[in-house]
Amino acid sequence: MEAPPLKRKLAAILAADVEGYSRLMNIDEEHTLATLTSHRTIVDGLIEKAHGQIFGTAGDSVLAEFPSVVHAFNAAIAIQQSIWRANQALPIDSRMNFRIGINVGDVLVKNGDIFGDGVNIAARLEGLADVGGICVTRGVRDHLRDRVDATFEDLGEQNIKNIARPLRVFRVLFDQEREPAIDLALPLIESPEQSIAAEHARSDDSDDAGHRVEVAFWKSVQESDDLAEYAIYLQRFPNGQFLELAKARLKSGRTSGDDPSVELAFWETVREAGNIDMLKAYVLKYPNGEFTDLANIMIADRLQAHSLPKVD
Repeated sequence: MEAPPLKRKLAAILAADVEGYSRLMNIDEEHTLATLTSHRTIVDGLIEKAHGQIFGTAGDSVLAEFPSVVHAFNAAIAIQQSIWRANQALPIDSRMNFRIGINVGDVLVKNGDIFGDGVNIAARLEGLADVGGICVTRGVRDHLRDRVDATFEDLGEQNIKNIARPLRVFRVLFDQEREPAIDLALPLIESPEQSIAAEHARSDDSDDAGHRVEVAFWKSVQESDDLAEYAIYLQRFPNGQFLELAKARLKSGRTSGDDPSVELAFWETVREAGNIDMLKAYVLKYPNGEFTDLANIMIADRLQAHSLPKVD
């Protein structure tokens, strides 16, 4: 028989499971299963409201995909706040709490299920989260920053089982006791690509503001060892000024490192644009680069030009 086709896509993944589930089952199986059923009704309902699709529900675990990172994050916050409230009616030793991890990355779709590193990373992040807490990757944090009412604590580089490279992980700081709410006014967006483009368009009031956002985003991405973040850049800025450089890094499977061709490609992009923000981005990335002296001269020239009085 012919194997079913594999499809790839970029997705926001939420993974959750119950902390201490085996311990609870050993204490009272029937009560634990009843509590899990009640809590899962809450969790599944919130995922559905946030336009998520549940893929895995083995035992006490939950795996869901969302059309945008914002939807996944809103669902995670609402889940933890709702479960906290539901637990208040239970004896302390019978309370059931979830840990949640959120990742955005490439996934494989086969027979109506999802696989791949994007899923595995979300599951490993869940294991790093506090009881009743949420952990996210840097790509998720960067996308959510200034878009959600939460702060992020940097946990540094973490070695994740079965993932070759260390990952930068962030703990979400939020008010667990706050009244849960999901912004149902958020539009149902069919893909992360559309989500990123739509949110970017809403956040930028002008072309100049959009350019500053892109440069700031690229500065954070260019220092990353996670190639998935270059894919996020390409989807958020499909006509961006660093387009060819991002494509080249994805194609080669390499990050910036010490590859001189990367610096040259970066410089050619900067030189053609001639924008002061991009020149500064080059100098920041390559303080001892081959073109740093020239970049500093160009920056000085542009600063001087801006300081000259206008002639009527």
